[in-house]
This record gives sequence, structure tokens and C-alpha cells, in this order.
Amino acid sequence: MATIKFLNVSKSFGQNKIIDNFNLEGREDEFLVLVGPSGCGKSTLLRMIAGLEKIDEGSIEINNKIINQLHPSKRETAMVFQSYALYPHMNVYENMSFGLKIEKRSKQEIETKVMEAAKILKIEELLDRKPKQLSGGQRQRVAIGRAITRNPKIFLFDEPLSNLDAALRAEMRVEISKLHQQIKTNMIYVTHDQVEAMTLADRIVILNQGNVEQVGTPEEIYNDPANIFVAQFIGTPKMNILEIGEENIKSENILTLLGNEIKLNDIKLERKKHFIGIRPEHLKVDGELNFKFAPEIELVENLGNEKIVYIKKDKHLLSAKIPSETEIKNQVGFKLNDILIFNENGQRLKK
Repeated sequence: MATIKFLNVSKSFGQNKIIDNFNLEGREDEFLVLVGPSGCGKSTLLRMIAGLEKIDEGSIEINNKIINQLHPSKRETAMVFQSYALYPHMNVYENMSFGLKIEKRSKQEIETKVMEAAKILKIEELLDRKPKQLSGGQRQRVAIGRAITRNPKIFLFDEPLSNLDAALRAEMRVEISKLHQQIKTNMIYVTHDQVEAMTLADRIVILNQGNVEQVGTPEEIYNDPANIFVAQFIGTPKMNILEIGEENIKSENILTLLGNEIKLNDIKLERKKHFIGIRPEHLKVDGELNFKFAPEIELVENLGNEKIVYIKKDKHLLSAKIPSETEIKNQVGFKLNDILIFNENGQRLKK
């Protein structure tokens, strides 16, 4: 069991500030996912925890102990890399035991730990094979097994599934989730894949240009985004964002949108530009809909059990996610509770 805390952590490369005053307190045995676009600083943050990058400002604490100056081997963390980082001339057993041999553990302890990890990951039959004889998924299991043998307080995963095909990624997501439930220790996982973030995390940290946009459970991030960046980053297809001008604001609680006059219950509007968010799955063709409009269909993408319909209304382009058997005829609609309102700076307006 462990806790981790980030206090005003910053990191720059030259004039580029990669992490800017990062603050976060992790929870015991938490699966924390850092997600964001390429270059947002998530892998740099992971490397600072591991001791592979120097912390310019602030501090990182593990179990209330500052680790800034600790050697990587003394931090009680274990990292799983995107590239597996297996030694090609060693077999699986030797790869998994290498760190323990460096620490001069006894032969019996090494064997026990390797066999325990191999059993957890169901790779006992692979122990005599070289990495070149393994599939991508098997190599990643070996890399995770090597981390398990270290018995770390915190596991660090740096985009471990990005080199795998879609089917293997789905399989390994399940395996990693089961592993967390089984060994009950802290895991910090970096990805740019929102599906991995939503399915694995206890909490998600969304980063953008070195800054934290929002921290929350997958449900909180999806249903209650803090701003447009978060709203569009999570969800596929991304949330429809419709810009409306001050001419659409009829009063502090009434606006016009897609030919409808919408009365808001608990949000007061200024006579300024705003943005309205509607998720594609909340645009529907039937049911109890508060507001409706006649769409112009531009394109339909069939995905098997569902389809994405790209539609146009006035100056707005939108996407709708609907069941494959459903046909859009004369109208599309949405409910009042399914729209989100953002101010001119992209920040969410709440009740």
C-alpha cells in the first residue's frame, strides 16, 4: 500500500515548460490514469516519478517521503515501457529475474518471485523462450511480470499497449485490470487512448500543455466535463460544439438553438458568445424529445451495431450516434438535460 503526492511540480526543457505547477494527491491502491494529447507532459511526469527525469521545481512524495533526490532503484517503483525493454539474448525467466539478481537476492527468493509472477500472468510455459519467440501480447506480459517481481509500491505504465493491435489491446486491458484487483497496489498509467482511460481508471487526470484540465472518475469526466477541451477529448465521436452569438441570447435564461427556443432552468446567460455541447449519442430520432429540428444528412458511417450520421443544420455540422437499424427521416431531437453550456472562454456553466 502506498500514497503519492505531487506538490507544485514543474519541468522544463529549455524554454518549453512541459509540466506547470502540477498538484495532485493520489489515493491508496488507486488506479490513476494520466491522459492527454501527445506532448502534454504525461510521460515526462511518469519519468519524474521513476527518477528518469529531474524535477525542476516542487516535490513528489511517496508515503509522505520526498523522493526528489532518491536514486531510481530506491524509489520502490517499477516501470513498464511501451517498447517492452526486454533483453533479446535472455529468456523470459532471465528477463524477469534480472532486476532481482542486480539486487543480489537469493536464488530461492528469485525463483519464488518469478514463478509467482508467471502464475499471475499465465506465462509459466514461456519461461524458456527468448523475446523473439513471443507475440506482442506475450512480450508485454513478460515486461509486466518483471515489474511484479520487484514488489513495488507503485507500478508505472507508459503507454504499454500502444504497440499492440486492437484485439490484443482489448485483451490486455482486461488483464491489467484483473492484475490491479489481484495485487491491490497503486498503479499510474499513461495513455492517449480514451478507451483505456475510461475502462481502467479509478480516477482520470486530463492534461493539456502541461496543465491539469480536470481530475475525476470516468463517470465524472464524461458526464460533468469542466470545459470544452475535456468534453471533446472524452467520447467518440467527440462532442458536438455549437457556437451561438449574442443574437441567440434572448434573455438571461432563454436562447435559440437549431430553430428551437430553449428555456434554461438554473443557468443565467450574459449577452455574449456561448458554446453549446451535445454528445452524438444524445441526438435521437424518437422518444420523448424536448427539442427537434429537420436535418440535412451529409454522410453515414456504418459500424455494425450502430452508425454515425453526419448532419447539417443552418451553419452547424453535427454527428449523431444511433442504432444501425434506425433511420433518420424528417427530424432529430434532444432533451434539455442533455445539453451542456460553455462560456466564451470554453469553461462550463453550471447550475
